[in-house]
Amino acid sequence: MTVPALIFDCDGVLADTERTGHLPAFNQTFEEFGLPVHWSDEDYAVKLRIGGGKERMASLLTPEFVAANALPADEEGQRDLLADWHRRKTAVYTELVESGALPARPGIARLAGEADAAGWQLAVASTSAEASVRAVLEHAVGRQLATRFRVFAGDIVPRKKPAPDIYLLALDELDADRDATVVVEDSGNGVEAAVAAGLRTLVTVSSYTRDEDFTGASLVVSSLGDDTEPAEVIADPLGLAPGPVIGLTDLSRILEQERPPSTEEMS
Repeated sequence: MTVPALIFDCDGVLADTERTGHLPAFNQTFEEFGLPVHWSDEDYAVKLRIGGGKERMASLLTPEFVAANALPADEEGQRDLLADWHRRKTAVYTELVESGALPARPGIARLAGEADAAGWQLAVASTSAEASVRAVLEHAVGRQLATRFRVFAGDIVPRKKPAPDIYLLALDELDADRDATVVVEDSGNGVEAAVAAGLRTLVTVSSYTRDEDFTGASLVVSSLGDDTEPAEVIADPLGLAPGPVIGLTDLSRILEQERPPSTEEMS
């Protein structure tokens, strides 16, 4: 019997972490390291097009910036520098999560609990550092339910989203069937990665992503919904017509629809 799987992205899906978590953590890190950098909300919206926090930091390292700030110009020195920056940024971000400053998005704990009770496999697949992902996951769904999740995060794959690598790894490690797997994403990069892996995708838009391209997604909503914040349908290309709370019935209906071919299957 095929066991269905539900795979969540982390940032923007489990919690709306970017504006109130990652952005201030990046800026605090820059300040602590004496860098003349402070990303505005608009700056960060552009940086989010780059998959991975370390990669976003690396975008600073132009020859001009390196020379002006007496930073290492060699590859090894820059790699070590980025590791130091990112390690500190992860610690700052984790402290913010543990403080309760980043509340879970509507319906996350509810849907994860329903899926677990029904025997679904649960996972998180994210380009963020594993420590950050685990902190958000535990805060979003509770310590006990968090132990039911497999976590795939950080630098465990050679290419980050929009490449499909993290989802291909998750499928392999979970021994999951593409035809019984649903991904919950919030960004265009995430949808592109999931679709390239041949997976059906439910999008819950976040503060920076509402106007992004979600081509290939099965359903796009404002959130999973709960009693106080119902889900708003943004795009329903398959005519699923979900109610104000996204549940397992909706996921099952998504699985009944045609699955996008993976890039492997198309080649």
